[in-house]
Amino acid sequence: MLVLKIDKVIKNFGGLTALKEVSFDVSRGQIKSVIGPNGAGKTTLFNIISGLIRPDAGCIFFLKKNITKNAPEENAHIGIARTFQVTKPFLNMTVLQNVMIGALKDTSKVGDSRNKAIKILNFLGMEKIKDMLPGNLTLEARKRLELARALALEPSLLLLDEVMAGLDPSEVEDFKKILADIRNTGMTILLIEHVLDAVLSLSDGVIVLNYGEKIFDGSPKDVVKDQRVIEAYLGKDFLLQ
Repeated sequence: MLVLKIDKVIKNFGGLTALKEVSFDVSRGQIKSVIGPNGAGKTTLFNIISGLIRPDAGCIFFLKKNITKNAPEENAHIGIARTFQVTKPFLNMTVLQNVMIGALKDTSKVGDSRNKAIKILNFLGMEKIKDMLPGNLTLEARKRLELARALALEPSLLLLDEVMAGLDPSEVEDFKKILADIRNTGMTILLIEHVLDAVLSLSDGVIVLNYGEKIFDGSPKDVVKDQRVIEAYLGKDFLLQ
């Protein structure tokens, strides 16, 4: 079943075309990655899907419903959650309280939201830091908190924007396991990521953007052999590896 359908989406910023008739599908339970050089349009795509900005042309369908004109809060309520490249927690609230905010989406009972938040923190291995303030966390823990806040919305579609950026190799391995576990729950993930090892090992499919244009949409094993992708993103040295 298709969870997300992007149909010929165009976005211009003045004289700059950020997205040029981008189209692709994401099926239920998939991890699909969007890669490409900086400025390729990846985050613009996420902003459009989540409702932060609207495309100039084209449509976004979520579970067969046209959500092109939806506001972010509407999309959050129907099952779309996202993280941001720069983590944005409530700094004056504890880790647990930050997650509880999202967990209040479907309940007005603080006790229920607390129980849900604790369950998510346990799932992410964060139970020991639940009473800490975000400003005292490591980068890796802040990344987990950003993910926990998104999971608290109980989404069907999770948009992850460079959730592994800046992490060391062992932390990347931990995040790969977390994302695989999330996928195993049946959740669908659309992932922007520059950590190529994670992209290749986790993804069911890979989309490559370059200057706003989709230049590849296929399997992880094929993306590393595609000449356009090598020239635009991976680099010629990749062929020597």
